[in-house]
Amino acid sequence: METISYKIPGFEGPLDLLLHLVQKHKLNITDIPIAELLEQYMKTIEEWKNVNLDVAAEFLEMAARLVFIKTAMLLPRHEEADEMRRELSGELMEYRHCQEAARRLAVQNISDNLFVRGPADIEPDLTYRRLHPKDTMLDAYLAAAGRGKRRLPPPAKAFNNIVSHKIVSVSSKIIFVLRRLYKNKKINYSELFEQADSRSELVAIFLALLELMKANRIHVDGDGDNQLVSMKSRKGKSNIKA
Repeated sequence: METISYKIPGFEGPLDLLLHLVQKHKLNITDIPIAELLEQYMKTIEEWKNVNLDVAAEFLEMAARLVFIKTAMLLPRHEEADEMRRELSGELMEYRHCQEAARRLAVQNISDNLFVRGPADIEPDLTYRRLHPKDTMLDAYLAAAGRGKRRLPPPAKAFNNIVSHKIVSVSSKIIFVLRRLYKNKKINYSELFEQADSRSELVAIFLALLELMKANRIHVDGDGDNQLVSMKSRKGKSNIKA
């Protein structure tokens, strides 16, 4: 005897049923409430079983898929469930577009005698019509300007901290101090620093005085602005070569 098969009335597949439930209960297709949709889906399948209709395997597979998504959403981290829910929403929207296209084609009464005209030569419109926020335009300009500046040689001020400071040796300032004292046996302490034009030169002069005092070549007397620097008589060889 031929087996009698029943076709589930009104629905071509599980996506057709899901789309019907979404539209019937006015659910948000872009943010589907899985728990509510699963409840309505299982209720429909139970109604089919109660009237002795065979439920196709693809409908049961969709039920298992909805149960899995709902279970995954109960976990503390449900990124996978969110991704599966977005995928299901995409499938439903795509299925809805296909249904709409099929309805439009059915209205046109397409037959074998349909004449199709070749594509017309249309001049392309090259007008740029996209709108961008001003912040995006500014960021794009700064990025382009930055790429241009990277091709230019670095400005001189970029080397200020590297080569602009004059290097002054302590030995040269030792000679400077000794020559001043050879001309004037005594000289005011502050006069030695008057012609210094940089901090490096000031430090070098001060270190030169310390070296000469350590070598017992000079002597400093007085306090404050009245300090005098004078040569000492040489009774022995010095460690400093002037």
